[in-house]
Amino acid sequence: MSSAVDAALIDAALILDRCDELAAVSSSPDHLVRVHLSPEHAAANALVAGWMAEAGLSTWQDAAGNQCGRLEGEMPGLPALLLGSHIDTVPDAGRYDGMLGVLLAIAVAGRVRDAGLRLPFALEVVAFSDEEGTRFGTALLGSRALAGTWNDQWWNLSDAAGITLVEAFQDFGLDPARLPSAFRRPESLVGYLEAHIEQGPFIEDADRSLAVVTSIAGARRFTLALTGHAGHAGGTPYDRRRDALVGASELVVAVERLSIADGTIGTVGRMQAFPGGVNVIPGRAEFSLDLRAEHDADRDECLAHIRSAAAEICARRGLEYTETEIYRADAVPCDADLREVVATGIRSTGDAEPLELYSRAGHDGVAVSAVTGFAMLFVRCAGGVSHHPDESVRAADVAAAVVAFEAAVLAVAERDFTQP
Repeated sequence: MSSAVDAALIDAALILDRCDELAAVSSSPDHLVRVHLSPEHAAANALVAGWMAEAGLSTWQDAAGNQCGRLEGEMPGLPALLLGSHIDTVPDAGRYDGMLGVLLAIAVAGRVRDAGLRLPFALEVVAFSDEEGTRFGTALLGSRALAGTWNDQWWNLSDAAGITLVEAFQDFGLDPARLPSAFRRPESLVGYLEAHIEQGPFIEDADRSLAVVTSIAGARRFTLALTGHAGHAGGTPYDRRRDALVGASELVVAVERLSIADGTIGTVGRMQAFPGGVNVIPGRAEFSLDLRAEHDADRDECLAHIRSAAAEICARRGLEYTETEIYRADAVPCDADLREVVATGIRSTGDAEPLELYSRAGHDGVAVSAVTGFAMLFVRCAGGVSHHPDESVRAADVAAAVVAFEAAVLAVAERDFTQP
């Protein structure tokens, strides 16, 4: 560990304390859940705004509910280097996914302010309001608003209680008509840097603290259904059954087999049988499919193989197959120059040959890439566990991330990204 990392342990301790404080802002007393445009979202924004102000940033909540802060550069009004991550969660979440990146960004802005540095760009920190898509089923709403890629059809999305997105905006005190004011113009930004826990085991397996992200995997999500015919569990012979759940189960196993063979990542996270009686043969089974790969062509080829498997299963079992795509984000490479400044930051911690990884998980950079270049710094997490209360990071790794992230910001200044 370098002396700079040792010195940053104080910052790391504060960041970890603040992660704990944010984790207490939850709609459930038993586990962490904080969704878009909820009272807990408002409370988290207020906490983050206070910490931004302590770091010397001017603060505001934008028209999409993103919490923002700005530290001016050597003169007011310069384009901004954007730093940040998200503060919404999945149900029963860990306390570092997204939140760690927001707090690292605030810490770096505070260190720049305390050092009296006047950068050739402004620093802006953003705590995105909705990366996970937990409430309305569509991810990246906060960052897509910032990037100007909002789809007005999303206003009709509804949550489990039947509240539409437009109603949730209004309940939160936001005016849907003002949403375009959250859009950023390309000329107003220098780039976007995000620090995030890895959400995988590869940094830990390599016995490193940090890694450079090369790209974000392409992902597609579907609702799949197999339809057969319901019948009496006791009275229907096997040779006359059209059991949708058995067929769906066979397809789930095929998803795993084909994903492994094709070098992709396929996951079925939800399944439901209908009509659902314990003594009724299921006439319909609905389930999810999340399919990811480093390259879109590999992902889509695996999807073709899954469809072929579904066709074979349905023909053999007398079933019908349907699919509805509910989400698509194609693979996005990180900006080569910004990747190099992240690598420069990692080298400043004493790691001479930074580890490079592609991100199997999606991140706000997918959306932000529509308006500016981005790069990411990954931080080791214990066992690669994420989206779970057992998420855990080491203080020494967080300290290394503080040093690396600040050094990356300074490297952007040295390379003068403000010039075309």
